Amino acid sequence: MSEFIPAAKVGEVVDPGSMLVEVDDRLIVLIHAAGHWYALDDVCTHDGGPLSDGPVDTGDKTIACPRHGAKFDLATGAAVTMPATKPTVAHEVKIEGDQVLVRLNDHA
Repeated sequence: MSEFIPAAKVGEVVDPGSMLVEVDDRLIVLIHAAGHWYALDDVCTHDGGPLSDGPVDTGDKTIACPRHGAKFDLATGAAVTMPATKPTVAHEVKIEGDQVLVRLNDHA
C-alpha cells in the first residue's frame, strides 16, 4: 500500500471548498466539506471533466462535474447521478498538524 503524501496545508482549502492538487503525478481534487476531508481523482467518469471546477454540496456530500452535472459521492467516489454511471477513485485523507495528507488508491 502506498504511503500518505502531503497534498496541501489545512488553511489552503476553505470549508466548503475544493482544491486541485498533484499527488505522485496524479491530479486529485481535495475537498473540505462540513469539517471533513475527502480526495477524489479529478475526473468525471462520464466525459473526463474536471471535478475540481464543480460545486461541492455539503448537504448530500457530493461534488458535481461542471460540464453535465453528474454528481459523485465525496467519501466513496460513487456516481450518484446521471450521466455518469461509473465511480471515480476515492483516496484516503488524514490530517497531521497543518498538513493534509493523501494516500492514493489505485482502484475505484
